[in-house]
Amino acid sequence: MGTTENTMQEQADSWLEKAGLLIEALPFMRRYAGKAITIKFGGHAMGEQAFVDSFAADMVLLRQVGTKPVIVHGGGPQIGSMLNRLEIESNFVDGLRVTDEATISVVEMVLAGGINKALVAAIAKAGGQAVGISGKDANLIKARKLSGSADLGYVGEPASVDITVIKALMDHDLMPVVAPTGLGDDGMTYNINADTAAGAVAGAMGATRLLMLSDVAGILDKDGALIHHVNLQGARALIADGTVSGGMIPKVETCIKAVEEGAEAAVIMDGRAPHAVLVELFTEHGIGTLITKD
Repeated sequence: MGTTENTMQEQADSWLEKAGLLIEALPFMRRYAGKAITIKFGGHAMGEQAFVDSFAADMVLLRQVGTKPVIVHGGGPQIGSMLNRLEIESNFVDGLRVTDEATISVVEMVLAGGINKALVAAIAKAGGQAVGISGKDANLIKARKLSGSADLGYVGEPASVDITVIKALMDHDLMPVVAPTGLGDDGMTYNINADTAAGAVAGAMGATRLLMLSDVAGILDKDGALIHHVNLQGARALIADGTVSGGMIPKVETCIKAVEEGAEAAVIMDGRAPHAVLVELFTEHGIGTLITKD
């Protein structure tokens, strides 16, 4: 067999492999068709255009096969970069940015402006239709000041979630892209942690999945091995015995709360892996830690 025939055979084998992958994914595509999936997108990878473009293409594919993605994004590194450029000092308490009036203006500009619209544009470039909104729009997220021993300024948490605007967009085949800010009863804008906002939206929607894209593979046991599935009781026990510690505690607690409030299940997964969302939803075992009620 000559070089040309070898090349043609390799191409044919590659096409057959891709067709096999589609057939393998078909039952999972059927499972999630018509179902709402809330996806928290964030981390340092958001600053890499190639990663954003890949994520956007995955979201368009989800919509194309009938799934209804709702994206809630973060932007901590980008906020920090803009504050540095404007020579506004950032102070942190327990990992949370102290947010005064000057800072909240920058936070809103970066989250609801730059990042939100860039993600909408990436989805449009990939062939999808998305609409960027913030938690302030149509009272999507009513916020209250985050309680605690320290005064963090305009840092909030969801007091209530009204998904009317999300439903309206989805009914018109539009993909909601949500910036995690909320409006307080005092008329002020509050910065809300993106994980927390995504969990609150997923719970209010009764989402089939909350996908928490993070910088870790999922929940690891004390030997460093990935825990593939845990129920709410088990997740609480992992926090209590110290298996889940540090920055993973609020992520797991957010997942627990989302499931308690109506989401079918939540997944903590490594969002840096190529096509992580597709692998999680459309393959037999997924790639993260699945947290379910039972």
